[in-house]
Amino acid sequence: MPLSIITNIFAGNPLNRASERRGDESWLAEKLADAESLAVALWNGKPLVEDVLDADGKPRGVQIAYLRADMAQDLAGGAERLLFLGLWKDIAVFAVDIEGAADPAEGPLQGLGRFEELRGAAGAMPAADAGILATAKSMFEWRRRHRWCSVCGQKTEVSDGGWKRVCPACDAEHFPRTDPVAIMLAVHDGKCLLGRQAAWPAGMFSALAGFVEPGETIEEACARELKEEAGLTATAVRYHSSQPWPWPSSLMIGLMADVDSGDAAPDQTELEEVRWFTKDEARQLIRGETEGLFAPPPLAIAHQLIKAWAEG
Repeated sequence: MPLSIITNIFAGNPLNRASERRGDESWLAEKLADAESLAVALWNGKPLVEDVLDADGKPRGVQIAYLRADMAQDLAGGAERLLFLGLWKDIAVFAVDIEGAADPAEGPLQGLGRFEELRGAAGAMPAADAGILATAKSMFEWRRRHRWCSVCGQKTEVSDGGWKRVCPACDAEHFPRTDPVAIMLAVHDGKCLLGRQAAWPAGMFSALAGFVEPGETIEEACARELKEEAGLTATAVRYHSSQPWPWPSSLMIGLMADVDSGDAAPDQTELEEVRWFTKDEARQLIRGETEGLFAPPPLAIAHQLIKAWAEG
């Protein structure tokens, strides 16, 4: 049973993470050699996928193109590029991180699938697959950014099935971190506030957002971002849902925020424009019916916040 009636894309990883097994090197080696064990492959952050066909043999989506775990181990060339993702029932599932200019789907993985950008493919795949891939991508992005010890500067080594890095020089242990982001839909007098950044595609409006800072609650971060970016004062903050976001490794915390005024003004640093939308206007926006304007795609939690408010 899901813990929430709201499940955003990239949530819902169905694997038993089996964290108690991560430090058992002999067990991991046994599972890597097991013919039933599986692996997902990512090349430069892109997952290996294959088409899902309908009854007429026509593509109706994509899914993970699984490899045998021993093949993934050969591709990895050692523990550094391997990750133990968890268990599907009794079957161990790993991930392999492949880097380089040459597409492996045209080399050692030819005929087994193709590599696609996760951002584009996620909406066309089963929710469980998207959740598994988000975990793998986030972990490999963390590995890529934390190859060196933040304590002494020496190169770190992989441990615990890929879930820890250890410095052989000073024995410091480094664990993956998730960056919390408060993303909020401000509402006042029957309207919601959306903003846009100059770097976004022309016409795109979205919910306001910002990283939670040290010593700050989620609600305080929401109120601060609203004040900084739009000059608004939050009077109440309500939780909606959350979403793992593997670019590189964030947790989007979706909120609804009542504000005390409709006098919003963009700060011209983060936002170049803000605009109020009625429920009818918001519904048209998310359906793509507003000429010259559009909302983030359904993949993004911002889309779901707008939709929940406009259709609720």
